[in-house]
Amino acid sequence: MIATAAAREAIEVRAAASRLTSADEIRAVFDVLAAEITDVLADCCPVLLAIMHGGVFTAVELSRRLEFPHEFDYAHASRYGKALTGGELDWHVYPRETLRDRHVLVVDDILDRGQTLAAVLEALADIGVERAYSAVLVEKTLETPRPTADFVGLTVPDAYVFGCGMDYKGFWRGLPDVYAVR
Repeated sequence: MIATAAAREAIEVRAAASRLTSADEIRAVFDVLAAEITDVLADCCPVLLAIMHGGVFTAVELSRRLEFPHEFDYAHASRYGKALTGGELDWHVYPRETLRDRHVLVVDDILDRGQTLAAVLEALADIGVERAYSAVLVEKTLETPRPTADFVGLTVPDAYVFGCGMDYKGFWRGLPDVYAVR
């Protein structure tokens, strides 16, 4: 028995959602992303900086595929919480000073309007990183100006998406496919 109304809603949303990308396609996307990142960062001993919560799913998948020395860290900045629209950026864990003079690969699940990525890159510049790169699993198709990611796995329409680290009101991050809310 599902205990909460939110969980029942999440089940209904998933049942009605359309699958945009399968788990097999996602695995192939991670393989390509890892190869592209390797071409650029293999000699830099970078720090993979996962942006919590969703970015950790992408960062772990990439880390497993990178066959060169790298370290792993995280920052936690959120605009959504359990809402479906973004609000003000809320820093839970700011990037650490230990990133100074390092090559850093910011890893997030999705590039939407770009406000979180812009804030993280600004924070890294303030710390004094040697060079910051960015990688996202998913980039939404938008006509509005925003920061660009250095490495992009796949592009999806401007819809609310979940799975592969992206959530619907806190649910479904662990799904291996990417879905769009109808």
